[in-house]
Amino acid sequence: QVQLVESGGGLVQAGGSVRLSCTASERSFNNYVMGWFRQAPGKEREIVAAIIALPWSGPRTNYADSVKGRFTISRDNAKRLVYLQMNDLKPEDTAIYYCAANRGRYNGPRADEYDYWGQGTQVTVSS
Repeated sequence: QVQLVESGGGLVQAGGSVRLSCTASERSFNNYVMGWFRQAPGKEREIVAAIIALPWSGPRTNYADSVKGRFTISRDNAKRLVYLQMNDLKPEDTAIYYCAANRGRYNGPRADEYDYWGQGTQVTVSS
């Protein structure tokens, strides 16, 4: 059972930046697809970004259209960390952000395909 713990959320002004971190409890993390999701009040959980480590070509990333060019997902397997760098934040980015892991190769948007979840961290962007 992999445990994921997010950190780095908080209150930020529009146009500002925040970096979220997610720590995994086990080495098996290195083989997992990692994703960041978010859920705003009254809305469904949606994927923000995902990263898969491909031994033959390096990591591959996917992003939601709403965050492309502003957010960057990355991972440090040696430290069992995955990051979400969020720049040029907008009030509509306000949500609880969740780290998630998929044990296979799925790096798509379906939340039910992810096997492990963190508890979430709140990001609030003020206008």
